[in-house]
Amino acid sequence: MANYHRKMRMGMIGGGIGAFIGGVHRMAAALDGEIELVCGAFSADPEKSKQSGAQLYLPPGRVYETFQAMIEQEKLLPEGERMDFVAVVTPNHLHFAPVKLALENGFAVMCDKPLAFNYAQAQELALILEKPTPLFGLTHNYSGYPMVKEAKAMIQSGQIGKVRKVVVEYPQGWLATRLEATGQKQAAWRTDPTKAGAANCVGDIGTHAAHLAEYVTGLEISELCADITSFVEGRAMEDDANILLRFNNGAKGILHASQISVGEENNFNLRVYGETGGLWWHQMDPNTLLVSALGNTRRLARTGIGELSEASQLATRIPAGHPEGYVEAFAVLYRNFARTLRSRLKGETPDPRYLDFPGIADGVRGMAFIDTVLASAQSDQKWTKHH
Repeated sequence: MANYHRKMRMGMIGGGIGAFIGGVHRMAAALDGEIELVCGAFSADPEKSKQSGAQLYLPPGRVYETFQAMIEQEKLLPEGERMDFVAVVTPNHLHFAPVKLALENGFAVMCDKPLAFNYAQAQELALILEKPTPLFGLTHNYSGYPMVKEAKAMIQSGQIGKVRKVVVEYPQGWLATRLEATGQKQAAWRTDPTKAGAANCVGDIGTHAAHLAEYVTGLEISELCADITSFVEGRAMEDDANILLRFNNGAKGILHASQISVGEENNFNLRVYGETGGLWWHQMDPNTLLVSALGNTRRLARTGIGELSEASQLATRIPAGHPEGYVEAFAVLYRNFARTLRSRLKGETPDPRYLDFPGIADGVRGMAFIDTVLASAQSDQKWTKHH
């Protein structure tokens, strides 16, 4: 009988020397002791992949020149040695092919967002996952914060009444100049339509904002009205988006995403207003949730203090007053994914508490959101239905 009383073995595609998000994924996956990196195809450049593997102390035989070779050769290894799942951390245009190949060969997948290069690819992956298939996760990492989970639980339990208004903002300032012209790697691929897909700002951070608004409220965006702009001269893609939202319960909303807001770092925040109360969470002060109620009363809910929801407590690792941030939120998704995967490999029913990580439906909605925003921005009609 196969032994699954062990760490889940991860293979990585992308994330080699000089990559930003690959290192974040590796730190997050390792944080809770549930996962170990055993192999990788870290770059389209075979030599760079070898160098990256050496820096990560992997055996040369488990560092592959291509993702195709990794998936094919890992599949031939005994169950006690081969990887259990694949983390795909490549630029957007290189998500689809490795995700598809891994799933078709029986490997579970954790993919960086957005899901794919376009909506058609997202739909194709969703069709694969309609059958009895391996596990799939998507790293909309902001949903992993304890106070985000607390806000979601408060709304679910009716503590602010019916949701009326949602305001979600994601301003950054790092692309206020034409940084991509200097050779900066992250700016170069994110502003290139052949690598980023149909959108830059909307795809990169607007999808995070839309996902968080839907995740926390439990609602779906049903219609939107978008105005997008490329402010920096010579830039091929949008760097600013201002979007009005309508939700499926009648609530209204505003989504603002920008990469040209000079002076902003990563000022992601969400406000939700219900009939009897309101909530405000700020990514740059993630341990705090501002809770308001009728009569102008306010209180601060803090990570690890007082009577908090089970979901919030499960996402908290250390005592109150010790800040947990971006990597820890990522790690919550990896931990939940690993524990669910282990249960499935054992043939057991996963603990429902650990099913709390984004999946294929979130990825498809993200790609649909990009298309809907672009269609709205190009239309003379005020409202465009979101599918």
